[in-house]
Amino acid sequence: MSFLRLIRAEWTKLRSVLGWVLGLLAGAGIILAIGLTPSRMGSCGQHGPASDCTPLHGPEGQEVADSFTFVHRTLTGDGTITARVASFTGQLPTYDGDTMRDGLAPWSKAGLIVKDGTKQGSAYAAVMLTGEHGVRMQHDYVHDQGRPADAKLAPQPVWLRLTRTGDTIKAEQSGDGSAWTEVGTATLPGLPATVTAGLFATSPQYDQQVNQSVVLSGIQGGPSIATGTFERLATTGTWSADWEGEAIGGRIGPAEPTGGGEGGTTTRAVGPQPHFEPTADGWAVTGTGDIAPSGPGTTISQTLVGTFLGLIFFAVIGAMFAAAEYRRGMIRTSFAAAPHRGRVLAAKALAVGAAAFAAGLVAAAVAITFGPDVLRDAGVYVTPASAATQLRVAGGTALLLGGCAALAAGLGMLLRRGVTAVTVSVVVVVLPYLLSVTVLPLRASDWLLSVTPAAAFALQQAAPRYPQVDAVYSPADGFFPLSAWGGLAVLAVWVAVVLGAAWYRLRRSDA
Repeated sequence: MSFLRLIRAEWTKLRSVLGWVLGLLAGAGIILAIGLTPSRMGSCGQHGPASDCTPLHGPEGQEVADSFTFVHRTLTGDGTITARVASFTGQLPTYDGDTMRDGLAPWSKAGLIVKDGTKQGSAYAAVMLTGEHGVRMQHDYVHDQGRPADAKLAPQPVWLRLTRTGDTIKAEQSGDGSAWTEVGTATLPGLPATVTAGLFATSPQYDQQVNQSVVLSGIQGGPSIATGTFERLATTGTWSADWEGEAIGGRIGPAEPTGGGEGGTTTRAVGPQPHFEPTADGWAVTGTGDIAPSGPGTTISQTLVGTFLGLIFFAVIGAMFAAAEYRRGMIRTSFAAAPHRGRVLAAKALAVGAAAFAAGLVAAAVAITFGPDVLRDAGVYVTPASAATQLRVAGGTALLLGGCAALAAGLGMLLRRGVTAVTVSVVVVVLPYLLSVTVLPLRASDWLLSVTPAAAFALQQAAPRYPQVDAVYSPADGFFPLSAWGGLAVLAVWVAVVLGAAWYRLRRSDA
């Protein structure tokens, strides 16, 4: 019997049992039911359209944050701005809810910036000193250049320089103000003749995972603040006369100390206050916020949260379909008709895997198409996704479900008991995912989602993970430690190993 006829025969067996067909439909149906039900209240507040919380978008269309303290002048035509960052300090939130402590967030920033006006979301290029990533050049929110991102804080003081030549901005750094090293260059198409340039400081939300027990964890955090002290400012080119200061995306206010009695003073928990003030030889600029891509938000992956429940149905069908012939004693008949046992095994896995893939593809495509509208009607802003991203996520979900059904079929042939195979399938695929999105610390969940078949859930990640954003990228937010194809590769290895073990047992033992 040819292999194609074997696959057709296995497909006929699968569709001839009403319970298996209903199980496949139920798996797809539960993905759809959850995907088309608003599972969370609106990020805008109450039920209703999410138009009031549409986020800021940068020049290249990505959702961005643009909030910082800016001391600036205007530059017409080409020119340079140079400054020495004499000191860089900051404060981080403590977790008692009352005070702040000294320290810098890893991606806090103080430096020089050239920007297309002061409107939020406008094009810019900047060179900056960061909390834990050295001197870097960033532009238009999503682009980052400099030394490797694990480079620590550069020795202070450090000199920074930006040079504008047409649409090109060059960033340089120096330790003494004489010998300069290029940090990077950026091209800002359409940059107007007159731009706004000067000094800035900002510091993002500081979040940290707090382990509540060996297996339980939580995320705590709050606003942070950073202060850059700039000295020896120098410019070339045609600049406006006076420096001006403002909080882009926020408000300027004084620091708010409270009486600390014998213990000194602490900072009020109302939050950091951006401000600026002249010094003997420059400016001290204090800011909070970020100039970067936005952190994790709601994406089309939210419409597929029911995948893990649907996966249970597909695992049950895959395991029971493969093990049923052992329970009924029909496996000898199958092997008599097709003596090549490895081909029978492969045909079973392909038949049930293809059925799960098709059912999952339809469910995922419908959920991704209509689910975001349901969420938006409930007041949740959903990040728009390109057609290519939607196709990749829908196809990836189908591959995840099909691969796990084939894995369950291999376990059914290996273990020869449906209930045992179903249990093992759920333990190695569904349980790691559930633990990772609910109770495990990030390090443990990242490890688990890198070595188990649940790694293939990375196929559902719909938004990029930006290294220059201080954010907790967790599985609960739809972010995974491996790339989409890396996760698929892990699942493929598991399927290959399980099918190989089942084939070995078929060759070494009686049917």
